[in-house]
Amino acid sequence: MKNSLFLFMLATLIMVACKPKSSAETTPETTNITSNDATKSVHNPTVQSWMSWEGGVDVAAVTDTSFKMPNVIVHVARMVNTPVGNAPSGMILYQPDATKPPVVMGFVSTDKKVGAYFGPKIFAGTPFEKAPVLEAAFDIQYTSDKATAKVTTSGHVFEVEMTEIGAPYLINRAPAQMPPFHQQGVECAVGKVSLKVDGKAVNIIIPPIGITGGPGAVVSPNGVYAR
Repeated sequence: MKNSLFLFMLATLIMVACKPKSSAETTPETTNITSNDATKSVHNPTVQSWMSWEGGVDVAAVTDTSFKMPNVIVHVARMVNTPVGNAPSGMILYQPDATKPPVVMGFVSTDKKVGAYFGPKIFAGTPFEKAPVLEAAFDIQYTSDKATAKVTTSGHVFEVEMTEIGAPYLINRAPAQMPPFHQQGVECAVGKVSLKVDGKAVNIIIPPIGITGGPGAVVSPNGVYAR
Protein backbone atom coordinates (compact mmCIF):
# COMPACT_ATOMS: atom_id res chain seq x y z
CA MET A 1 0.00 0.00 0.00
CA LYS A 2 2.83 2.42 0.87
CA ASN A 3 4.52 1.75 -2.44
CA SER A 4 1.30 2.40 -4.38
CA LEU A 5 0.72 5.66 -2.52
CA PHE A 6 4.32 6.72 -3.10
CA LEU A 7 4.05 6.10 -6.83
CA PHE A 8 0.84 8.08 -6.99
CA MET A 9 2.30 11.02 -5.08
CA LEU A 10 5.40 10.95 -7.26
CA ALA A 11 3.36 10.97 -10.44
CA THR A 12 0.87 13.59 -9.39
CA LEU A 13 3.35 15.91 -7.69
CA ILE A 14 4.41 17.31 -11.03
CA MET A 15 0.84 18.21 -11.91
CA VAL A 16 0.94 21.25 -9.62
CA ALA A 17 1.68 24.28 -11.78
CA CYS A 18 4.88 25.97 -10.65
CA LYS A 19 6.11 29.50 -11.12
CA PRO A 20 8.06 30.07 -14.35
CA LYS A 21 11.82 29.87 -14.15
CA SER A 22 13.80 33.05 -13.78
CA SER A 23 14.75 34.95 -16.88
CA ALA A 24 18.31 33.68 -16.46
CA GLU A 25 17.04 30.11 -16.82
CA THR A 26 14.69 30.71 -19.70
CA THR A 27 16.55 33.26 -21.85
CA PRO A 28 16.56 31.74 -25.33
CA GLU A 29 19.23 31.90 -27.95
CA THR A 30 19.43 35.31 -29.63
CA THR A 31 19.87 35.78 -33.38
CA ASN A 32 20.76 39.14 -34.86
CA ILE A 33 19.03 40.24 -38.07
CA THR A 34 20.19 43.25 -40.05
CA SER A 35 17.54 45.31 -41.86
CA ASN A 36 17.77 48.49 -43.92
CA ASP A 37 16.66 50.51 -40.92
CA ALA A 38 18.60 49.01 -38.03
CA THR A 39 19.89 45.83 -36.49
CA LYS A 40 17.07 44.10 -34.64
CA SER A 41 17.23 41.26 -32.15
CA VAL A 42 14.74 38.38 -32.23
CA HIS A 43 14.55 35.39 -29.91
CA ASN A 44 14.44 31.96 -31.54
CA PRO A 45 14.88 29.19 -28.96
CA THR A 46 16.32 26.00 -30.38
CA VAL A 47 13.69 23.24 -30.40
CA GLN A 48 14.74 19.65 -29.76
CA SER A 49 11.30 18.07 -29.24
CA TRP A 50 7.78 19.18 -30.13
CA MET A 51 4.18 18.14 -30.54
CA SER A 52 1.19 20.03 -31.92
CA TRP A 53 -2.51 19.27 -31.91
CA GLU A 54 -5.93 20.08 -33.29
CA GLY A 55 -9.20 19.66 -31.40
CA GLY A 56 -8.07 19.44 -27.78
CA VAL A 57 -10.33 18.68 -24.79
CA ASP A 58 -8.49 19.05 -21.48
CA VAL A 59 -9.69 18.35 -17.94
CA ALA A 60 -7.67 18.13 -14.72
CA ALA A 61 -9.98 17.63 -11.75
CA VAL A 62 -10.40 16.21 -8.27
CA THR A 63 -13.22 14.06 -6.95
CA ASP A 64 -12.88 15.28 -3.37
CA THR A 65 -12.18 18.77 -2.05
CA SER A 66 -9.57 17.36 0.34
CA PHE A 67 -7.35 16.33 -2.58
CA LYS A 68 -4.56 18.79 -3.29
CA MET A 69 -3.65 17.35 -6.69
CA PRO A 70 -5.71 16.10 -9.64
CA ASN A 71 -6.82 12.49 -9.47
CA VAL A 72 -8.72 12.75 -12.78
CA ILE A 73 -7.07 13.86 -16.02
CA VAL A 74 -8.54 13.60 -19.50
CA HIS A 75 -6.14 15.52 -21.73
CA VAL A 76 -6.74 14.48 -25.34
CA ALA A 77 -6.85 15.83 -28.88
CA ARG A 78 -8.54 14.86 -32.12
CA MET A 79 -5.14 14.85 -33.88
CA VAL A 80 -1.63 15.14 -32.49
CA ASN A 81 1.40 15.72 -34.70
CA THR A 82 4.94 14.70 -33.73
CA PRO A 83 8.22 14.14 -35.58
CA VAL A 84 7.51 10.38 -35.49
CA GLY A 85 3.93 10.47 -36.78
CA ASN A 86 0.39 11.75 -36.34
CA ALA A 87 -2.51 10.22 -34.41
CA PRO A 88 -5.35 11.01 -32.01
CA SER A 89 -3.60 10.97 -28.65
CA GLY A 90 -3.37 12.34 -25.12
CA MET A 91 -3.10 11.44 -21.46
CA ILE A 92 -5.50 9.73 -19.05
CA LEU A 93 -5.31 9.50 -15.25
CA TYR A 94 -8.18 8.05 -13.27
CA GLN A 95 -7.54 7.28 -9.60
CA PRO A 96 -10.83 7.52 -7.67
CA ASP A 97 -9.20 6.04 -4.55
CA ALA A 98 -5.99 7.85 -3.64
CA THR A 99 -4.87 4.95 -1.44
CA LYS A 100 -4.84 2.57 -4.41
CA PRO A 101 -3.03 2.56 -7.75
CA PRO A 102 -4.76 4.37 -10.63
CA VAL A 103 -7.44 2.48 -12.50
CA VAL A 104 -5.96 3.95 -15.71
CA MET A 105 -2.81 6.03 -16.11
CA GLY A 106 -0.70 6.66 -19.17
CA PHE A 107 -0.32 8.25 -22.57
CA VAL A 108 -3.11 7.15 -24.88
CA SER A 109 -2.97 6.99 -28.67
CA THR A 110 -4.19 5.10 -31.70
CA ASP A 111 -0.51 4.74 -32.63
CA LYS A 112 1.83 3.42 -29.94
CA LYS A 113 4.84 4.95 -31.70
CA VAL A 114 3.28 8.41 -31.32
CA GLY A 115 2.23 7.71 -27.73
CA ALA A 116 5.75 6.57 -26.87
CA TYR A 117 7.17 9.93 -28.01
CA PHE A 118 5.51 12.00 -25.27
CA GLY A 119 7.22 10.62 -22.16
CA PRO A 120 10.92 10.69 -23.07
CA LYS A 121 10.68 13.71 -25.36
CA ILE A 122 8.03 16.13 -24.05
CA PHE A 123 7.93 15.06 -20.37
CA ALA A 124 11.61 14.15 -20.02
CA GLY A 125 12.91 14.72 -16.50
CA THR A 126 9.51 14.23 -14.85
CA PRO A 127 7.89 11.08 -13.42
CA PHE A 128 5.73 10.98 -16.57
CA GLU A 129 8.85 10.25 -18.61
CA LYS A 130 8.29 6.53 -18.02
CA ALA A 131 4.47 6.50 -18.03
CA PRO A 132 3.04 3.55 -19.99
CA VAL A 133 1.59 3.89 -23.47
CA LEU A 134 -1.98 2.63 -23.87
CA GLU A 135 -3.81 1.94 -27.09
CA ALA A 136 -7.08 3.86 -27.29
CA ALA A 137 -10.01 4.79 -29.49
CA PHE A 138 -11.16 8.40 -29.70
CA ASP A 139 -14.32 10.26 -30.66
CA ILE A 140 -13.85 14.02 -30.20
CA GLN A 141 -16.51 16.42 -31.45
CA TYR A 142 -16.80 20.21 -31.55
CA THR A 143 -19.87 22.39 -32.11
CA SER A 144 -20.31 26.14 -31.66
CA ASP A 145 -21.25 25.75 -27.99
CA LYS A 146 -20.14 22.25 -26.96
CA ALA A 147 -17.16 19.91 -27.07
CA THR A 148 -17.19 16.20 -26.28
CA ALA A 149 -14.51 13.56 -25.97
CA LYS A 150 -15.03 9.81 -25.71
CA VAL A 151 -11.91 7.74 -25.05
CA THR A 152 -11.92 3.96 -24.78
CA THR A 153 -8.79 2.42 -23.29
CA SER A 154 -7.72 -0.39 -20.95
CA GLY A 155 -11.27 -1.74 -20.83
CA HIS A 156 -12.79 1.56 -19.67
CA VAL A 157 -14.74 4.32 -21.39
CA PHE A 158 -14.23 7.99 -20.46
CA GLU A 159 -16.75 10.57 -21.69
CA VAL A 160 -16.27 14.31 -21.20
CA GLU A 161 -18.79 16.98 -22.16
CA MET A 162 -18.00 20.71 -22.03
CA THR A 163 -20.54 23.51 -22.42
CA GLU A 164 -20.66 27.27 -21.84
CA ILE A 165 -17.51 27.64 -23.90
CA GLY A 166 -15.89 31.06 -23.72
CA ALA A 167 -14.21 33.17 -26.37
CA PRO A 168 -10.84 31.89 -27.65
CA TYR A 169 -7.67 33.51 -26.36
CA LEU A 170 -3.98 33.15 -27.19
CA ILE A 171 -1.54 31.52 -24.77
CA ASN A 172 2.25 31.75 -24.58
CA ARG A 173 3.50 30.08 -21.40
CA ALA A 174 7.17 29.70 -20.54
CA PRO A 175 8.57 26.40 -19.24
CA ALA A 176 8.50 25.72 -15.50
CA GLN A 177 9.31 22.72 -13.32
CA MET A 178 5.93 21.45 -14.48
CA PRO A 179 5.22 21.63 -17.29
CA PRO A 180 8.84 21.72 -18.54
CA PHE A 181 8.03 22.91 -22.07
CA HIS A 182 7.00 26.02 -23.97
CA GLN A 183 3.26 26.26 -24.66
CA GLN A 184 1.64 28.25 -27.43
CA GLY A 185 -1.82 28.03 -28.92
CA VAL A 186 -5.48 28.89 -28.53
CA GLU A 187 -7.67 28.04 -25.55
CA CYS A 188 -11.29 28.58 -24.53
CA ALA A 189 -12.39 28.47 -20.90
CA VAL A 190 -15.51 26.42 -20.18
CA GLY A 191 -18.34 26.94 -17.73
CA LYS A 192 -19.61 23.38 -17.26
CA VAL A 193 -17.84 20.03 -17.43
CA SER A 194 -19.32 16.57 -16.93
CA LEU A 195 -17.56 13.21 -16.81
CA LYS A 196 -18.79 9.66 -17.18
CA VAL A 197 -16.64 6.59 -16.63
CA ASP A 198 -18.07 3.35 -17.97
CA GLY A 199 -21.42 5.05 -18.39
CA LYS A 200 -21.66 6.27 -14.78
CA ALA A 201 -21.50 9.96 -13.86
CA VAL A 202 -18.48 10.98 -11.79
CA ASN A 203 -18.70 14.12 -9.67
CA ILE A 204 -15.64 16.25 -10.36
CA ILE A 205 -14.37 19.58 -9.07
CA ILE A 206 -12.36 21.72 -11.47
CA PRO A 207 -9.49 23.61 -9.78
CA PRO A 208 -8.64 27.10 -11.04
CA ILE A 209 -5.21 25.93 -12.23
CA GLY A 210 -4.66 22.72 -14.18
CA ILE A 211 -1.60 20.70 -15.16
CA THR A 212 -0.54 23.14 -17.88
CA GLY A 213 -0.62 26.25 -15.69
CA GLY A 214 -3.88 27.48 -17.23
CA PRO A 215 -7.51 26.74 -16.23
CA GLY A 216 -8.31 23.25 -15.03
CA ALA A 217 -10.69 22.70 -17.93
CA VAL A 218 -10.34 24.12 -21.42
CA VAL A 219 -11.18 23.53 -25.03
CA SER A 220 -7.97 23.94 -27.02
CA PRO A 221 -8.64 24.22 -30.78
CA ASN A 222 -4.92 24.12 -31.57
CA GLY A 223 -1.51 24.52 -30.04
CA VAL A 224 2.05 23.33 -29.60
CA TYR A 225 4.37 22.08 -26.87
CA ALA A 226 8.09 22.48 -27.52
CA ARG A 227 11.34 22.08 -25.62
